[in-house]
Amino acid sequence: MNDKPQVIRDTDDDARRQARILLRGARFAAIGVLDPETGFPFVSRVLLGMDSDGAAVILVSNLSAHTTALLADPRASLLTGEPGKGDPLAHPRLTLQCTAENVERDSDTHIRLRARFLARHPKSQLYIDFPDFRFFRLRPERASLNGGFGRAYHLGSDDFLIPKINDDLFGGVDELLRELGGKHPDLGERIAMKFHNAPEGDWRITSVDAHGLELIYKDILIRHEFVTPITNLQELLLELPKSVYPVP
Repeated sequence: MNDKPQVIRDTDDDARRQARILLRGARFAAIGVLDPETGFPFVSRVLLGMDSDGAAVILVSNLSAHTTALLADPRASLLTGEPGKGDPLAHPRLTLQCTAENVERDSDTHIRLRARFLARHPKSQLYIDFPDFRFFRLRPERASLNGGFGRAYHLGSDDFLIPKINDDLFGGVDELLRELGGKHPDLGERIAMKFHNAPEGDWRITSVDAHGLELIYKDILIRHEFVTPITNLQELLLELPKSVYPVP
């Protein structure tokens, strides 16, 4: 009989949720690539964005060593999760192995990623259109989640996939955000303060997907996960305000 404790736990919905928050709620990440000249791992830091399907997004200069490496070998790894007080190894972290996809500047994908990246990182307006900058989509392949001591999980690519929302009744997520902002201008602030103990401020909802939404205030980013995934924008428009406003 084997009495040794199981090192890797069975992946459950709580683990998937924590992994999504660690990835989608990160403003930046450490990125590991393979140096094409030496073959050694090379680690740097990048601002992190998210595409609508759950792929991570980075904006990098052609002069950066990690850009050269990704163009030569698309295999990469991201590390997210910020340590707090005490032992840094006691805090949750996510290591994600992914495949980098170079995005052509004149493509529809570039237009979409540019808008999403600016919403998350407004200060990138200063350099986002420089000709030597480019986007990479980092498609998740597999991941290792350490939720703290004794809480280790393995995840696959499907665990990070964001299902597409049915927006037939709306003009898309941008129209939904305008509608929410018009009807409930303090909705972002209420969500941030009620569910995340965030400070009072001008919190903006910058993106919405089937699993949750992103809130931004100054340099603070919060990933808010829904209790139950949504399937259409009309459902979100009706239900989200109910979670923070008093019922008459």
